[in-house]
Amino acid sequence: MAKKLYVGGLPYSTTDDELKSHFAQAGVVTSATIIMDKMSGRSKGFGFVEMSNDEEAQSAISMFNGKDFGGRNLTVNEARPMEERPQRSNDSGGYNRGRRDY
Repeated sequence: MAKKLYVGGLPYSTTDDELKSHFAQAGVVTSATIIMDKMSGRSKGFGFVEMSNDEEAQSAISMFNGKDFGGRNLTVNEARPMEERPQRSNDSGGYNRGRRDY
């Protein structure tokens, strides 16, 4: 069964393909995704790699956690399920977003 890994500390210039090829040293990578900021379109410096099985995932953690990648030390561990977050309302929190209601 595939195992998803969290990868933090990535250089902001890292691409999905670079991440995938780096982790392929530990085994078969089924997916590799860099998380991008919605507003700026730039990398947030972390991503997720899905390895094809548990043994390859453990191998990747052992090989890459705390190791240098592009001048930065990686944090690699098993990804946790995404937590439920409260839904945002359309309330602007006092900021009037350019409306002129005066």
